[in-house]
Amino acid sequence: MSDEASASLAPADAIREYETAAVAAIDAAADADALEAARIEFLGRKQGRLKDLQKLMGQVSKEDRPVIGKAFNEVKTRVEGLLVDRQTALSKPKTETKGIDITLPGEPPLLGRRHPITQTIDQFLQIFARFGFAAVDGPEIEDEWHNFDALNIPRSHPARDPLDNFYLETAAQTATLPDQIEPSDDEDASPILLRSQTSSVQIRVMEQTPPPVRIVSVGRVYRPDTIDATHSCMFHQIEGLMVGEDVTMASLKTVLKQFASAYFGPGTPIRFRPSFFPFTEPSVEVDMEFNGQWMEIGGAGMVDPAVFESVGYDPEQVSGFAFGLGVERFCMGRHGITDIRRLYENDVRFLRQF
Repeated sequence: MSDEASASLAPADAIREYETAAVAAIDAAADADALEAARIEFLGRKQGRLKDLQKLMGQVSKEDRPVIGKAFNEVKTRVEGLLVDRQTALSKPKTETKGIDITLPGEPPLLGRRHPITQTIDQFLQIFARFGFAAVDGPEIEDEWHNFDALNIPRSHPARDPLDNFYLETAAQTATLPDQIEPSDDEDASPILLRSQTSSVQIRVMEQTPPPVRIVSVGRVYRPDTIDATHSCMFHQIEGLMVGEDVTMASLKTVLKQFASAYFGPGTPIRFRPSFFPFTEPSVEVDMEFNGQWMEIGGAGMVDPAVFESVGYDPEQVSGFAFGLGVERFCMGRHGITDIRRLYENDVRFLRQF
């Protein structure tokens, strides 16, 4: 507002005109630069419309000065408040930019699809987590103590036959090994092999953890089987272990029944057939009915007292159960896959179905 324009307006009218123009300019400011320009124009101390308005106020008579001065201060305060509010609004991130809400938490881009085996493992871990089982892991390169001896598997047992395991050469024992396995200069040291079962992880946990224990371990295991529609030399297992003062066979059956209902659906039939495993007594084979057919999904049983003794537990004070389930069998049964080799061929046309 120039001096000439101010002089042509009555003070009250000049204040209203100033307020209207200032509000419009502040509301129209689309960015920080435009808002700063509006601040300088309407609230600048050395120059601008506020300075011109103050000069006009000096011409107000003493009688009108209290009323006009009050109106001036109220308008000035309002304009300053609107400026602060607009600064705050412009400093906030926009809620949408070209259809993207940038205030939402960031997510990694979805590239490809998760493998059906990985999906199955994730579902297993989520189910057992709800049952109170903690997930643990262990090395895939094992020594005989953890893979056989501590599990009450004698040296004469056929499960230890070199033709049924991937034993590593002696020279390879000094190569890079997992942190849990220390290389030895002793020629009679326990041979190293690719683990044939994830039960070795249970031994490692019990060696380091006093009871009670409730864990599941999942990972790759290796056996030199002939590869066909139902066998592979590498596959996945999930092992469960529960140890405490009052763990019974009924506890085992309850956990596996609840697992079957959670994975395949409520009321899924499950049956237990007597069997034998060196590390459990009594032992059972576990079958679940899916799509009208019984599917053998793994073995289970009460932990043998000899296993407890090997890890320093008192079998008179604690009891426990263990189970081992084949991940591929569940994955194939759930998705109607008839050939295990399809899971490892990396055929994109096949994987896109999951």
